[in-house]
Amino acid sequence: MPRYYLTTAIDYVNSRPHLGTAYEKIAADVIARYRRLAGFDVRFVMGNDEHSQNVFRQAAEAGLEPIAYCDRMEQEFRKAWSSLDISFDDFIRTTQPRHKAGVTEIARRLHAAGDIYQGTYEGWYCVGCEAFKQDKDLVDGRCPLHPRTEPQWLKENNHFFRLSKYRQPLLDHLHAHPEFIQPESRRNEILRLLEGGLEDVSISRAGQSWGIPLPFDPGSVVYVWFDALINYASAVGLGTDDELLATWWPADLHVIGKDITRFHVVIWPAMLLAAGLPLPRRVFGHGFMTKDGQRMSKSNPGTIIDPSDAAARLGADPLRLFLTKEIVFGNDGDFSWGRFEEKYNVDLANNLGNLVNRVTAMAERYRQGRLVAAPAAETLAAAATTHAHAYAAAMDALQLDVACQSAFRLVDATNEYIAASAPWALAKAGQDHALDRVLWNASEGLRVAAVLLSPVMPASCRTILARLGTPVADVGDLRLERDAQVHVSGTRQLTRADALWPRLEADATAAPISTKTKETPVSDTPKDVAATPAVPAAPAASPAAAQVTAPPSAAAPVEGTDTRLSIDEFMKVDLRVAQVLTAERVPKSKKLVKLSVDLGSETRTIVAGIGEAYEPEALVGRRIAIVANLKPAKLMGIESNGMVLAASAEGNRPILIDFAEPPAPGTRIR
Repeated sequence: MPRYYLTTAIDYVNSRPHLGTAYEKIAADVIARYRRLAGFDVRFVMGNDEHSQNVFRQAAEAGLEPIAYCDRMEQEFRKAWSSLDISFDDFIRTTQPRHKAGVTEIARRLHAAGDIYQGTYEGWYCVGCEAFKQDKDLVDGRCPLHPRTEPQWLKENNHFFRLSKYRQPLLDHLHAHPEFIQPESRRNEILRLLEGGLEDVSISRAGQSWGIPLPFDPGSVVYVWFDALINYASAVGLGTDDELLATWWPADLHVIGKDITRFHVVIWPAMLLAAGLPLPRRVFGHGFMTKDGQRMSKSNPGTIIDPSDAAARLGADPLRLFLTKEIVFGNDGDFSWGRFEEKYNVDLANNLGNLVNRVTAMAERYRQGRLVAAPAAETLAAAATTHAHAYAAAMDALQLDVACQSAFRLVDATNEYIAASAPWALAKAGQDHALDRVLWNASEGLRVAAVLLSPVMPASCRTILARLGTPVADVGDLRLERDAQVHVSGTRQLTRADALWPRLEADATAAPISTKTKETPVSDTPKDVAATPAVPAAPAASPAAAQVTAPPSAAAPVEGTDTRLSIDEFMKVDLRVAQVLTAERVPKSKKLVKLSVDLGSETRTIVAGIGEAYEPEALVGRRIAIVANLKPAKLMGIESNGMVLAASAEGNRPILIDFAEPPAPGTRIR
């Protein structure tokens, strides 16, 4: 079995983690879980950085010994990571004996190689970063990451590492291994840095007791950054277990924030080269998490969101999905409660959750929940194969958002397969074999989608698989090669249960989902669609599918006047493609159907008078045409926000306008 060693940055414990910290851990956990799904033996390491002077000061303010404070904070961090379902295999602390052994080993090797010498350092020191800064690193004389605190001018007798010696070896490595630094923007930044030359760096601090003593100068402690970087190797046996080190080192991937890229792709590799150890295979510097455009950080308290609170809001899995799917891994990503809740409705309540409900409900209604294997539906099986391959390629390339989108395309394909196959019509016609095939394949499409999404939403996908009659004790037992294929044998008992993700109503959310006001109910008087183009009309008392009629006027047109529309008048009508996400009959009405439709950028509710012509189940997944810029109105107590376009001869059933090649939801119809 191939191995995969993955780490995240270790965290200062001078305060509790925030959502920006959690984003890194969630992304790394998705990668680790995917690698397990792909058949790798994974070692996923996280931890705490405890030898910081900021931690020392925070402990003093709390009236605790530093180690007692760090013990307490370990529990805080573990609690936060547990609330987010982070599946780390090891948790290292820089105060642990194994880490001290690793730091001592590296220091000895570098000293023996002649790469450490004594000297005097004089320069700017950022307390927030706990790092020395050159003039070129400062903006208006301050650290750009901690602008509220002036850097200190320090002059110390320290031990230095000959970083400058490794400029050319590092350049050679970057040119030989272009994948070493990702994304590309980080690599270009480091190439420019190396081409400009390197200065030797201090690796010790004098006059401090909180830290690991240098083996060749016990009066000095190892500088916190030199100390912290070594955790990646000490966690797998450096200085304590040569066999473990040989098994797992070098690391396959370091996941870090972009602000500490230089430490990880310049100083850390140079230390390893000096110590005679292999370099990690890849370092990925992700972007910042922002809130309302401002970087989320401890130095800016107004931006802080507690990750446990965020997980408690709608669940850990919806939060994990939002952060993974909505943020391009490597870019900055902005978080807002409104957007989080909107995507919860669109992706989970209306889409994936609705598919779970549809499949299990039909299995119960038509087959008492018991499905028997049937031949694969060619179109759906091909879609499953295509999207599974695209998903794996994206995951391998660390394009986590693209991988999520591939999984959701399979969800869409399964919904479209159900709509095209019309199992309700097959049941009504008594076509049992065809019905069995549709139900089995629909359940298979959903099952494969759940397998693909299991690294992102582990608990939810485990529940989905259980409802589909394919339970697993742990999603870590799934395997991509085996379980992401459409199966054509066996039987299973499906279970219908409450909605996994109940839809949020706008007035029930703490941060309301934004809705546009340019919406209207559908009309009760459908006309032939070949008449004049649709224009805004006054809301009717009893809506039908759509109204396509001449412009409204207070009186009949005067004979001889031209009632045709100008192009400017017609362009005021906003016709859009919409995809039906859910459909249900309105109680106490034969005609009315309540639709939830996806307009690309938003979800709307429309009440349409098509209930005598269409079964609600047959509408889900269809792409229809709507008028999008009419005012909303309440119909049977439901606010309708749009007009569905249909055609019908006088007195005949309305026929929805459809597309031979359906455009994407939200596409303008002109």
